[in-house]
Amino acid sequence: MTRQHYKGSCQCGSVAYEVDADLDQTFTCNCSRCQRLGFVLAFVPRADFHLTSDGPVTEYLFNRKQIHHRFCPTCGVESYAFGTGPDGAEMVAVNVNCLEGVDPRGLASQAVDGASY
Repeated sequence: MTRQHYKGSCQCGSVAYEVDADLDQTFTCNCSRCQRLGFVLAFVPRADFHLTSDGPVTEYLFNRKQIHHRFCPTCGVESYAFGTGPDGAEMVAVNVNCLEGVDPRGLASQAVDGASY
């Protein structure tokens, strides 16, 4: 798979976006948040992510408070989060479960040990 264009949203559609992502580069994480929510994540540069419906969001910060977890207060779905990469570049963690036409369980995601950080 190469970089492709996707549409994604929360369950109620109040928050929606378009993103260019390579789904050969997805991750699962065992940190206290990701494991509970069953995230499959794709990290993309901020420039490759565009909100098309910026409904109200609630933000949650935990642990080192470096990732801005944004979720819809109506349906409760976290479809993306903002943060910075190791090089300081702005990144978006896209919840692949929220992308249209994608079976996230069929992807060969890399497991990350976020519980150890």
